[in-house]
Amino acid sequence: MYINRAYLGEPHEEIVNTAAPLSVTAVGNFRLHSKKIHKTERKDGRADYQLIYVAKGKLHLYAEDKDHIVQKGNMILFRPGEPQIYSLYAKDKPETYWVHFTGNNVERILEYYHIPKGASVIYTGLSRNYKWLFRQMIQELQLQRANFSDMNVLQLRQLFLYISRNISGEMPVPAELLDEIEQAMHYFNKNFYRPIVIEDYAKEHHMTPWWFIQNFKKIAQVTPVQYIVSLRISNAMNLLDSTDDPVTKIAGAVGYDNALYFSRLFKKHVGISPREYRKRRAADKASDKT
Repeated sequence: MYINRAYLGEPHEEIVNTAAPLSVTAVGNFRLHSKKIHKTERKDGRADYQLIYVAKGKLHLYAEDKDHIVQKGNMILFRPGEPQIYSLYAKDKPETYWVHFTGNNVERILEYYHIPKGASVIYTGLSRNYKWLFRQMIQELQLQRANFSDMNVLQLRQLFLYISRNISGEMPVPAELLDEIEQAMHYFNKNFYRPIVIEDYAKEHHMTPWWFIQNFKKIAQVTPVQYIVSLRISNAMNLLDSTDDPVTKIAGAVGYDNALYFSRLFKKHVGISPREYRKRRAADKASDKT
């Protein structure tokens, strides 16, 4: 079992903040490996809102006197006072992310982002953006740096925005297709620094390139090439921040033989050059120490 979580107050404290329109009170990431079953049973619900993202495997939800299997690529929204009865089984290899939030204007905000009122299970698709935002919220709430609560709200609103985009007119994607795309994402995450030809990957996995690209974009919201580039840029940012390696070496480490091309691509995505990024990050660290 793996848990990474952060709380505004004490663990399991149900904070209701009516002084602000929206407030994040707890965030977490949960993976079940060895323990056979993990159950949550809150028959009277909670005083706050909870949003759960099923990133892998499945979640078994008991609602409206029935058992429901919530597949990966779905989110569950529990409103205040709604029963929360669900289970995770190790055999399903589940991974979930969750956030608790509150405020005096939550329903209007949810309505603004077209998040359904009646449905507790919402098909949202699989997206790297979801995981990234949840992890950012966890980190922000753990560190609690200046204005962290404002940052958490912005991150939660961004999550709502991605949900809104993905549920507009979308139909649930078959589990087999989700498996294919998730397998591709896993491969790209492990091999982003290697030369990857999308057409070759598709053919090796018995898919036409057009079919693979279209369905990857449908689920991940970006093309396979855009996904790989985002992985490379993200890892380059981490290396610039955590090492003293020259830009030429970092370019090679993330899959680019041409350092000049890498620098142009980095500036296109980040807004500044790799050297300027490193300079600013060093200045930020220095200011944090004073």
